[in-house]
Amino acid sequence: MWVLAIKAMLADRAKLMTTLLGITFSVVLVNLQGGLLLGLIQKAAMLIDFSQADIWVGHRHMNNVDTGNLIPERWKERVRGVDGVDAVARYLVMFSSFQMPDGHCEGVVMVGCDSDPRSRMGNPWTMAEGDPEAIFRIPDSILIDANDVEKLGNCQMGDVREIGNARAQIVGMTRGIVSFTTSPYVFTTLERARTKYIHGAPRDQCSYFLVRAKPGTDIPALVRRIKTKVPELDVYDRDTYARLSMEYWLTRTGIGISFGLAAFLGLLVGLAVVAQTLYASVTERLKEFGTLKAMGADDRCVARFLVSQAVGSAALGAVTGILASVVVGTAITSPRAPVILTWQVALVSVVLIVLVCLGSAYLPYWRIRKIDPASVLRS
Repeated sequence: MWVLAIKAMLADRAKLMTTLLGITFSVVLVNLQGGLLLGLIQKAAMLIDFSQADIWVGHRHMNNVDTGNLIPERWKERVRGVDGVDAVARYLVMFSSFQMPDGHCEGVVMVGCDSDPRSRMGNPWTMAEGDPEAIFRIPDSILIDANDVEKLGNCQMGDVREIGNARAQIVGMTRGIVSFTTSPYVFTTLERARTKYIHGAPRDQCSYFLVRAKPGTDIPALVRRIKTKVPELDVYDRDTYARLSMEYWLTRTGIGISFGLAAFLGLLVGLAVVAQTLYASVTERLKEFGTLKAMGADDRCVARFLVSQAVGSAALGAVTGILASVVVGTAITSPRAPVILTWQVALVSVVLIVLVCLGSAYLPYWRIRKIDPASVLRS
């Protein structure tokens, strides 16, 4: 019966193409919307994921790496003395103002890195041009990202700008280290950031302590020991703090709702086209189904016929949609708006399509069950 069902589905090419178009549109929309949301929200935890730190220590109730409060730097020794700690780096993340030659100002996120060569955590991890260590050797030096050049006045290597009314020279450009917010990341040393580029930053405070554990150390146990030593602070392993940062932007801003609603509405449109086309293709063939019943096909045979067509349409459309998603996603992805396609999102889109196709086949099944085979023979 399934062979006959597939042949009947392929015979009406116009309706098949309409059905596949709706399925493909739905699959592409779900995958691209989901991939874009994942790509954007992972940028919110970029500094955490690539910090090379096993544990982040910061102010109480910290939930977003870009907007951390200040903590006393003297507590660093308490953290360093915990058993299992290999190195501790001070880290500063605060907003400042970047002045262009034409007088225009752009808000930036200053990232101050510890200059201690034994604990270079949180430093830039990928470069488009220059050396990330240059900020520790050259006075007044900063690193910006190549994708933020236009936003920062088309500055180039060696150009001199002002940050917080202090001289800043661009000595290197990172690649793909783009902030989740509209404010570009600017890397420099910790001391330079809080003494020259950030107004009002105390010289004895920083935003975080980045902790690297000794090899073989149990990270959850080390987190608990650090919490005992510094109960005034919050302590999270890297994965936990990255998840908290992403959840912050998903739940406390409109990004999760807007992306989810757009994907849901587009999915409904695509699935409505699929359901209507499949339903119409069955109801227009009621006489053919009556003929099958007159020839001895029972309700189970008819059900297998409809399920075979539904699953066949879903399979063809899902494969086409996933391939189209990969092509389109690869074409439109960028460091500022990355599209991360995952098998989990693809699986969700395929399951939704299969369920809708089965539901669309189930609705006309009840009409077919009521068909009297004798009425078909009389006609």
